[in-house]
Amino acid sequence: MTATTVIRTARTYGRDLAERVAWTFILAAGGVAVAAGPADMFSVSLWETVGAAGIAAVGSLLKGVLARGIGDKNSASTTTGV
Repeated sequence: MTATTVIRTARTYGRDLAERVAWTFILAAGGVAVAAGPADMFSVSLWETVGAAGIAAVGSLLKGVLARGIGDKNSASTTTGV
């Protein structure tokens, strides 16, 4: 294993984890906004929406960090080979 391989591994994992966390935040914020808006299930402010999405994103981040020890070292997935 060369130094280049280690850098690529860390870069691949970091990009995978960052993408998962960002998408979790965006989708959670969208879900809360739809539930509070058109679905009229409850009402929330912008900051409550951001807070709820942030909690989901932190959960995604923690899962991705823990998954590195379970699955492939280049992926934030718990499934091997992803």
